[in-house]
Amino acid sequence: MVTLPTEIRYKPYHQWTEKEIQDIKNNIAKSPWRANYHLEAKMGLLNDPNGFSYFDGKFHLFYQNFPFAASHGLKQWVHTTSTDLVHFTETGVTIQPDTPLDSHGAYSGSAYEVDDKLFIFYTGNVRDENWVRTPLQIGAFMDKDGQIEKIKDILIPPATDATEHFRDPQIFKYQDQFYAIVGAQNHDKQGFIKLYQAIDNDVTKWQEVGNLDFAGTGSEYMIECPNLVFVDNQPVLLYSPQGLDKSELNYDNIYPNTYKVCQALDTKTAKLIKPSPIYNLDYGFEAYATQAFNMPDGTAYAISWIGLPDVDYPTDTYDYQGAMSLVKELHIKNGKLYQQPVAAMTNLRQSQEILANKTSTNNCYELEFEVAENSQAKLLLFADTNSNGLKITLDTEKGTFQIDRSQVGEQYALEFGTSRSCSIPKQQTKIRLFVDKSIFEIFINDGEYVLTGRVFPNQEQTGIYLNSNNISGNFYQLKG
Repeated sequence: MVTLPTEIRYKPYHQWTEKEIQDIKNNIAKSPWRANYHLEAKMGLLNDPNGFSYFDGKFHLFYQNFPFAASHGLKQWVHTTSTDLVHFTETGVTIQPDTPLDSHGAYSGSAYEVDDKLFIFYTGNVRDENWVRTPLQIGAFMDKDGQIEKIKDILIPPATDATEHFRDPQIFKYQDQFYAIVGAQNHDKQGFIKLYQAIDNDVTKWQEVGNLDFAGTGSEYMIECPNLVFVDNQPVLLYSPQGLDKSELNYDNIYPNTYKVCQALDTKTAKLIKPSPIYNLDYGFEAYATQAFNMPDGTAYAISWIGLPDVDYPTDTYDYQGAMSLVKELHIKNGKLYQQPVAAMTNLRQSQEILANKTSTNNCYELEFEVAENSQAKLLLFADTNSNGLKITLDTEKGTFQIDRSQVGEQYALEFGTSRSCSIPKQQTKIRLFVDKSIFEIFINDGEYVLTGRVFPNQEQTGIYLNSNNISGNFYQLKG
């Protein structure tokens, strides 16, 4: 993360000169790691996915963005649309931090179609002359032409039982009634979530229902990006608990991205009924702030930020950071959440080969393979001639899966370790794996386990090496 003086990070957009902007663009163009089919910011920092929704026959996705460096600063939302959940195109529409209610940044939020417009619900970051923050939950409407009209009133004022950390409203509809949840920190520095209800189903008027009971312990100091999505008719709570005690969940990243599967939602008492234990949403190095929504037919889709707060990345040198994950369709099997890439991802396949050793690829491909039960298998991706690369080890006899990035490209975030692992069933195992320049996403057994991460290979690290005869499958060249 680039460290810039506050006056630079919060310099109004119109004060950036054409030369400064062109210099940033020229530097980004030098990067060897720009993704082919994952969404990245045209300039600067991309972090949380926002406003993921369906409206006017298209999918809509905004991303939070500071366009002038790989740094947190004066944030805007950048709007994209898609018809297939694979290709996202920027429209030129942005939500700018340009009113007294969002003067220091348009922070994260959600969107939902209301009365033939897209209602956008987000946190306005406001600071006074002493740099004291006031978080405001505010809104806007976007019409079918992309015209945005901000609502002049505060929709949810600061909560009296929360600190300045009160943000990320997510709107959802349940039993034909609009509700919203907001992430928060209480005055004892514990994370919690508030539930609100739209008065008379008017999304410009909200009343508090209460603090959401999801059997949380409060061991985290803040809950960011809470999402309540209904997967196969069951409520699933997705959230990012910062500082979660590791006795509660085993994780290695600076902050985890987690979920609980529940049986029902009691909106009268703000209670999720029979929540499951807390689970890791992703077992890899980088997945955070996941946002999900339900289609009108109930289908649930999710997307994650491939990145983490407070971590430096090699792309910072090139004035950009962060990417969006593939979109995943969600289902529940045996009480666990399954995440699968959307079906349209197969349309990126250009050619198919039997999976075998390859000395050179363009690091833009998909692998689909199986490992037999009671066997071990090893793969090396981003491989060079010295057997360095991203090491993947499966053991279907012991039921273990591990990735190790210590021997590939530029190293970073070493304080959080260079390997990640998860336990897998002791059986024949299916793997679907995507590589995109500096990004990998691994789906085990139809998305029962997911591992997402980044590596930043040097120009010689382009091969695939199979150190096993127990792997059978296909290699697909993908187009950007």
